Amino acid sequence: MTDARHISIAKRLKRAEGHLRALVAMVENGRDCLEIAQQLHAVEAAITNAKRELIHDHISHCMDDALTKGTMSSNDAIGQMRSLAKYL
Repeated sequence: MTDARHISIAKRLKRAEGHLRALVAMVENGRDCLEIAQQLHAVEAAITNAKRELIHDHISHCMDDALTKGTMSSNDAIGQMRSLAKYL
């Protein structure tokens, strides 16, 4: 499903991708290790936030819709929640 929520996630990931490319250049140009570590942390946080947004969206919209429409059983929902928990 491509909707506004997924477009928002894609924008976050594209920003992280640009940031990561700049980070590679920093490493290649021999920038200060502390500065590189700080930027690595920022990229990691951006990706973690995008992942969290995607998982929350899936729970709030995809799973909720499927349960409401009856296309997913409660046992299937529990199984998906268990699978998703390892990514949080």
